[in-house]
Amino acid sequence: MNFTSVSGKNWVFKKFNSSDIKIYSEDYSLSEIVAKLLSIRKKNIEDIGLFLNPTIKNLMPNPLTLKDMENAIERTYQGIKKRELIGIFGDYDVDGATSTALLARYFLSINQKIQTYIPDRKREGYGPSVEGFNNLIKLGTKIIFTVDCGTLSFEPVKIAQSQNIDVIVLDHHQSDLKLPNACAIVNPNRYDDTSKLNYLCAAGVCFIFLAALNKKLRDRNWFEEEKINEPNILNFLDLVSLGTVCDVVPLVDLNRAIVTQGLKVLKKRSNLGLKTLYDLCKIESQPTTYHLGYILGPRINAGGRVGKSSHGAELLASDDPQRTYQIANDLNKSNKERQSIELMLSEKVNSEVKNFQDDPVLILTGNSWHEGIIGIVASRIKEKYNKPTILISINESLGKGSARSIFGFDIGTQIIKATQSGIVEKGGGHKMAGGFTIKKENIPLFRDFLIKNFKKSKLSSSKIVNLYLDSIIAPSALNEEFYSEIERLAPFGSGNSEPKFVIENLQVITSDLVADKHIKTVLHAKDGSVIKSIAFNAKDSPLELYLNKKNKKKFNIAGIMNLNEWRGKKSVEFIIEDISLH
Repeated sequence: MNFTSVSGKNWVFKKFNSSDIKIYSEDYSLSEIVAKLLSIRKKNIEDIGLFLNPTIKNLMPNPLTLKDMENAIERTYQGIKKRELIGIFGDYDVDGATSTALLARYFLSINQKIQTYIPDRKREGYGPSVEGFNNLIKLGTKIIFTVDCGTLSFEPVKIAQSQNIDVIVLDHHQSDLKLPNACAIVNPNRYDDTSKLNYLCAAGVCFIFLAALNKKLRDRNWFEEEKINEPNILNFLDLVSLGTVCDVVPLVDLNRAIVTQGLKVLKKRSNLGLKTLYDLCKIESQPTTYHLGYILGPRINAGGRVGKSSHGAELLASDDPQRTYQIANDLNKSNKERQSIELMLSEKVNSEVKNFQDDPVLILTGNSWHEGIIGIVASRIKEKYNKPTILISINESLGKGSARSIFGFDIGTQIIKATQSGIVEKGGGHKMAGGFTIKKENIPLFRDFLIKNFKKSKLSSSKIVNLYLDSIIAPSALNEEFYSEIERLAPFGSGNSEPKFVIENLQVITSDLVADKHIKTVLHAKDGSVIKSIAFNAKDSPLELYLNKKNKKKFNIAGIMNLNEWRGKKSVEFIIEDISLH
């Protein structure tokens, strides 16, 4: 069947195996449509039973399969016995903030003294610095944990070791063949790790570390001897799930269990900072990955982008009602400021892209672009053009860059190679994102380097964007019962994409513009069904013409279902991503 997209996208229906549908329906008591969706996703699934019922108990790996985990546990155990002051150096993004809060909350729950440090994004940049480490050392820390950073921090680690301070790295960013001389580098993405846990974010690595540490303390009767209640680390899964969703790591295996269980913990509202932010955002419905990724996450990130870098971690670690309310308010304001800066920068960058539209990798530069915003804008441009995108903010002779990549082009590795070649001053990242510092004069070299390597990878950066779809459904399927069936496959996210459906032969009944950019419509179907829908950022897009109340033409819509909950009432609506002509 052919669909002519009004926005130029190529509608592609995902492949499935008909024989799977019968087997899955019978073995797991699934409806035909859910069995079909499962067949589409089966290449990412090792065990169907665990996929449908992911539990920490059944999916938790042996922590000691991670390289250096034993060293990290032993050194921490010795530090706890000696009551040493523990320093936690975290990144300023959501993964860094959740990882910092996770360790902070655990150590405080067992009466250990801690000191946290989040670097200022603009002044200090990403990752450990000599200045940051020295600040922690001056306060008397004997162990410094670096979370969501530290794998390539040679100089700060060297400085700490020279003062007999042990550094434990808990990270997930890609490593070089050479590693800092730290006490332990626990990182499933280090070159010599064989744990096969490279899908974890830093919060996931920290969770596994705490599970192992907790066991060590239990096995040594430490809790009994110290008369301290053993913490239930499953109660921290709200933080781990937030870091996991916001760092866009694949929701497979243990990550799937983390997010499934984490949403249940979040529902209990036991973390004061998250509860305060949740209430401030006026979320009335059950928590979902959407709330984590698009409502809570951006606000926690906003501190590191345009506000105070330490706000995110402090909010998630604090139990002071007044302080959490103040920080949550500040983060909400910072998020609004971030949105307006992002809008202005997006307009600038979008007008410049035209000069480079034939390049397979987009590298754009500007004087004093906001360093906290360039990553988000790079992500938007990457989505729009389906090309790896790098934005570099230049201040005098130095540039700070943020990169976002497409599937199959490992940008973290590319940045590390460019650093080894002397093109980039310092940098790193993972497969889909990275950051770096570069001399202004080396930017043309970097552009050539990336374009050459992209061409070698034989990836297609076609201007035609494929929209991958799961199935055509009847308009009458938009109901709570059908929505609940599809939720059997949740949580959705990277590695387990939310099912995208097509509904055919619709006509506009009413249409309204929301917040001057989104279009809300009521659509009428041939079978008499009425569909409530919204198309985000559709104003001035190719969709606007067809969603106009004056349009009398029939069309098909592609997108996802959404459960709208308001004051106890539930209704299923459709989020339109694209339209094709009937």
